[in-house]
This record gives sequence, structure tokens and C-alpha cells, in this order.
Amino acid sequence: MQDLVLTPSLSSYPQPDVDTSGKVFTNLTPAELVEHALSRKEAFLTATGALMADTGKFTGRAPQDRFIVLDEKTKDAVWWGDVNIPFDEGKFDALLEKMKYHLSTKDLFVRHALAGADPEYQLNLKVINTLAWHNLFCYNMFLRPSKDQIKSFQSDFTIICAPDFEADPELDGTRNPNFAILNLSKRMILIGGTAYAGEMKKGIFSVLNFILPHERNVLSMHCSANMGKDGDTAIFFGLSGTGKTTLSADPNRQLIGDDEHGWTKNSVFNFEGGCYAKVIDLTRDKEPEIYDAIKFGAIVENTRFKPGTREVDYTNKSITENTRTAYPIHYIPNALNPSVAGIPKNIFFLTADAFGVIPPISKLNSSQAMYHFISGYTAKVAGTEMGVTEPKLTFSACFGAAFLPLHPTTYAKLFGEKMEKHKVNVWLINTGWTGGPYGIGTRMKLSHTRAMISAALNGNLEFAPFRKDPIFGFMVPELCPDVPFEILNPRNTWTDPNHYDETARNLAKAFVDNFEKFRDDADHTIIEGSPIV
Repeated sequence: MQDLVLTPSLSSYPQPDVDTSGKVFTNLTPAELVEHALSRKEAFLTATGALMADTGKFTGRAPQDRFIVLDEKTKDAVWWGDVNIPFDEGKFDALLEKMKYHLSTKDLFVRHALAGADPEYQLNLKVINTLAWHNLFCYNMFLRPSKDQIKSFQSDFTIICAPDFEADPELDGTRNPNFAILNLSKRMILIGGTAYAGEMKKGIFSVLNFILPHERNVLSMHCSANMGKDGDTAIFFGLSGTGKTTLSADPNRQLIGDDEHGWTKNSVFNFEGGCYAKVIDLTRDKEPEIYDAIKFGAIVENTRFKPGTREVDYTNKSITENTRTAYPIHYIPNALNPSVAGIPKNIFFLTADAFGVIPPISKLNSSQAMYHFISGYTAKVAGTEMGVTEPKLTFSACFGAAFLPLHPTTYAKLFGEKMEKHKVNVWLINTGWTGGPYGIGTRMKLSHTRAMISAALNGNLEFAPFRKDPIFGFMVPELCPDVPFEILNPRNTWTDPNHYDETARNLAKAFVDNFEKFRDDADHTIIEGSPIV
């Protein structure tokens, strides 16, 4: 199959320009963008020099308003349904023209950027923004081309983001006035009606999740990654709130990236040029690398100042719990440059188990690894979403179902092939609760989680005694350096072991029930990784 857009000279569809009677600012520096954002009253300057901006009505992605254009390229390839909602080709073209007309009198901020640190799999991006701070976000989050690259730059994919443009759902075919629409044939993303900047980065992630597995046999992954002093690569899969960014920012290892990566036949590479980390309750003591990265050029979203100061109050949840920071990856002192490393030696699945039954660390065999990869389990707790008053089960295929244009088994099969070929160690890490469920137990200490991950990475668990979990089947170490032995068996931390058994069986049943929708496409080796109900 012919590659889609990975070589600029092969571009088959011209990337659009937006004509405007306003000013066009192209590839401004961070300092210039900060000046524009402040003068246009888009943001405030914090005590550390970072820019503080609000995203307005939307403080997160709107997955039900994300669409993919249904055409010859996508009709038989995309996994259509609640995640990937089809959008009419003609409606897309008409909406594009309406957006271009809307922008025809606006000042625009244009940026040339790259996605993919490995040149062989790189996308050239053109981003058109109406907000200066959005353009700074793209400077931070995408890779930054050199001056020589910009001289001969040809766009492979274009993002047009206009928060002040709203669609007419009845005429334009959207569900609401806000929208994010991917056109994989014309290689464009249209975003309107929302100022949540993460829509841009996740839009390109979805694009790469289509191109790389479908056309290049490269596994695209929602994960963080780092590398040890001996060149050993580790990958951390996890949904929001499980510690993906925190645990990959290890002062003793080089950061490859915190969110999006590709696994080729001989490497792991970062898709991005920056980090987009949650900052709720952030402190320097707990996360010094992230805390110190919030300086001039960085952005904090939906945060508030401490009264009478320009110091950010990271405990303030008045706007949202999804407060975030965006900064270029080189703001992390030990970031790997370029962000390309070797084949992973260890893979960690992170889950914030609010039910308190998953052990803090377990080793998975290949069947269990495939099963848990497809399941993508974590649990949301009270306060993370409107209406959530008790722990809520969350299963997200491949730890990123919201960004997968293809059927999850496509990614799972690639994952299994690579895992088996390279004999990778796979670990399940519970960063959630111990001693009981949320509301009774306590959150795992970050220091203990780091110690367990370090022990797995440096081989200290290789000769430790293990026990088999009677319900989930994975192997659980009984000893780990710098970790109290009693927490390694979660049943022993509950005051009522019988209540633990009942809760564990209920969680196991939820795994099995969730997997039913994948069972017809899964072979027996994956099904063997199922818990015992």
C-alpha cells in the first residue's frame, strides 16, 4: 500500500491557505507569542514567567463532537462507532469554506511543525490559529523544524483551529456548535467552537494512529517512555490520572516522551516535542521535574493565582480538576534529544485501581499482557467528572480508545507480535488504592511505586519469590527493596479479607464482561489471559 503523506514530495492534495485582510504572523518565537497573548488579553503572566490561559467552556476534549470524514479511504478501514463518528465529505468541504470566510478578516498565527522524532516516519504540519497562546502551545507540543527545514517546508497535514467559529449543527452536520473533524484523505483537521488546546495534539495523534499501523506496520502507542544509562528503554501505558507523566520523569533516566510514541522494527520514537502534564495539587517535592519546567515559554491552563499574587495555586479546582501545563521537552533537564531510543526491555501498564484489589506490582505472561492491553483498565474517582460520586470502572482499549481510528485488535496484534519477538517484560502497576477501596483505603505512595518500578528495571525482582494471584492469575512478588512487604499482597492490607475477595471477584467479572465485545476477534492465547470468575 502506498504511504499516505510521510514524504513531502509525495503529497497528492494541496494544503489550503487561508486568505485574510488581517495580519499573518508566521513561526513567531515564544517571546513574541507571549507578547501577543498578553497584549490581546488572551492570558496572564505568572510569577515563574509561564503563561496562564483559560480554555473557556471546554476544559477537556469533547469526544462526542470528534468526527472522521467517511470516504473511499476510510469507509472500510476505520473502526466506526461511538469513538469514530462518520462525517459527510460534502459537509466537510462546505464547513471548510465557511471557516475560511470567517477567518478572512482575522489576524492569524501560522506555524510549521513536525510530528514524529524519527525522520523516516515524520509528518510536516501546518497549523493556523486565531489565538497566540494556541500557537505557543503548538510550538511547545510539536517538534520544531530547523531553519533549513523551514526553507523547503511542504505541509503534509494542516490544522485550522478557530475557537470563535461555531458550526450550525442543522446546516453543517455537526452535533453541537463545537467540533473537531479529521479528513484523512485531504489531510486536514478542522477545530471550531472550543479553545481546549489538547484537541490539536490529540487530533494529530489520531492521524498517526491511522497512518502508522495501517500503512507502515508501526505500533502507535498512548504511553510515556524513558531510557536508562545502559540504553534500556521502558514504556509506561496508562490513562489520564494513572501517573504516566510523573513516573516517566525520572531523574535517573532520560525522558523520551510523556504521551505518544511509535514502536518500529528497531526503535521507539516520540511523536511530540513537548509534555502536557496535569498540575492539580502539583508540588516541587512530589514532581520536581514538572514543577521546574513551568517557566517562561510554558503554559498553564485553567489554573488560578493565590490571592494577591501571581503565584499559581495548584490546589485550586474552581475551574476544573483537569488543570494542565504544556512545555517543550527540553525543559526537562534529562530529556533525550532526539527523542529516539531502542526496543523496550520493560513495559508497564499503569492503573489507578480505586477498588484497592490490584496488587501494586505484578508480572504478566504474554497472554495476560495481551488481555490487559486490550482491556486498558483504570477507575475514575469522585470529583474527576460531573456526577461521579463513587469509583467508576473505566476500560479503554489499548489504553487510548478515544484516539484509535482502527479496530483495537489491529494495535493489539502488533503489540503482541513485537512483545513476543523481543521477549519484553510486562508489568502491571497499581498507582491507585491500598488497604481498601477509595474512601476507605489510601493512595499508593509515589515513593513505593517508584521503588517497585526501579526494582523491575534494574533486575532486583528477577530472583524474588513470587506468588500467583488466585483470581487474576498474574505473578506477584513477595519481596521488593524499599517497599514494605505487607503492601505487596493487597488482601493483607484490608481489615476484612472476605470483603476483599468479593470486591476482587466483582472486578474480575467486570473485566470479563468488558472483553465480550473483543472475544470474536481474539485468539485463544489472548483469552487465556482472562481472570478466573
